[in-house]
Amino acid sequence: MKKKLKPVPKFRNEAEERKFWETNDSTPYIDWSKAQRVRFPSLKPSTTAISLRLPVSLLEQIKIAANKRDVPYQSLIKIWLSEKVG
Repeated sequence: MKKKLKPVPKFRNEAEERKFWETNDSTPYIDWSKAQRVRFPSLKPSTTAISLRLPVSLLEQIKIAANKRDVPYQSLIKIWLSEKVG
């Protein structure tokens, strides 16, 4: 017997939808047995610019390390932060 699904509510904006899915189980709304894997090869994570004050000597050391690895120093900082947090 096929389970009747609840209709997904209409949302006014993304924040409202996010709040709904954070507090509700999706099982009554979505038949996950019919789900298919998808790929988004061109999707890039959203980013936010920040301002970070560093001692000049530390920034110079980071730039030297980045130059040795042939990567931009901002990218190297992101890599290091990601490794430390993850």
